[in-house]
Amino acid sequence: MDTVHRQVESIPDTMRAWVVTDPVATGGVLLERVHRRVPTPGPRQLLVRVEACGVCRTDLHLAEGDLPPHRTRCVPGHEAVGRVIAMGHQVAGHARGERVGVAWLAGTCGECGYCLRGAENLCQRSTYTGWDVDGGYAPYLTVDADYAYRLPESAPAVELAPLLCAGIIGYRALSRAEVPRAGRLGIYGFGASAHLTAQLAMAQGATVHVLTRSPDARRLALELGAASAGDAHDRPPELLDSAILFAPAGDLVPAALAALAPGGTLAIAGIHLSAIPHLDYAEHLFQERTLRSVTANTRRDGRELFDLVERTPIRVTVQSYPMAHADLALSDLAAGRVNGAAVLVP
Repeated sequence: MDTVHRQVESIPDTMRAWVVTDPVATGGVLLERVHRRVPTPGPRQLLVRVEACGVCRTDLHLAEGDLPPHRTRCVPGHEAVGRVIAMGHQVAGHARGERVGVAWLAGTCGECGYCLRGAENLCQRSTYTGWDVDGGYAPYLTVDADYAYRLPESAPAVELAPLLCAGIIGYRALSRAEVPRAGRLGIYGFGASAHLTAQLAMAQGATVHVLTRSPDARRLALELGAASAGDAHDRPPELLDSAILFAPAGDLVPAALAALAPGGTLAIAGIHLSAIPHLDYAEHLFQERTLRSVTANTRRDGRELFDLVERTPIRVTVQSYPMAHADLALSDLAAGRVNGAAVLVP
């Protein structure tokens, strides 16, 4: 039996795709645009034509060598929105033409203790889009049908794309920060994920204080309803019940911990963080302050986020780039020239 159902549109044999080259050997933010064959979906996979793909800081960490490559010359991009145009013969519950999202989590073993207890984000055999399998910096990609999200037709693809990682990770970080009812939340760094998370927190009744080095980001934070917006190393105007560190800057960990009220929690949302300076127990951790990390996400996180967004509309601030200029988008992200989320459009 054919592993691929007949497609409803013509699929080319080849495509132009971006791949991560060896940043250690040549230095800098390195992407190369190459010719690749359009992938053929396996028995349980969907072939997706990309409508938009968000540019995540994790892509930048991979391109700059902060994260070791899992696969040579992998196509990055794990915030892809697109249309199903073909599928493997074992796929059920999906239809050609439907809109789906392809996110960071690409697969888990489904049988380890972590998976069985609902903590699939900690599965030691997990795989990731744009790191282990090719991602969305290309016109087409494949995804395991069980890891694709059904997306609404009502929102533009460029506004849905950042939700697939920035949104999901922000949602998980907000949960890990354990903000009390009507609590005071500090957000350190204010990029794609933070500007979405701040709105979710405010919708739940939190008072949000933003601390970031970018003047443009501070202005955006105030426009979105933040109670205050200061420089990254400023002291917030009041003690915080919770804080989330989105900036990949370890030197902000002591500052964020020192800003917490007794019993407060700091969640670190990034996959990469520079070195953390010395922590003083009495100043930073005593009085039951908690320091927590955030590791990937579960599919349940994603489903809960999209359910929440349908009930709580949020403003997704987007800076669009043609897919052909993905290298420029990453360079702008590295230089702090992106306000909100960068999104590639084929």
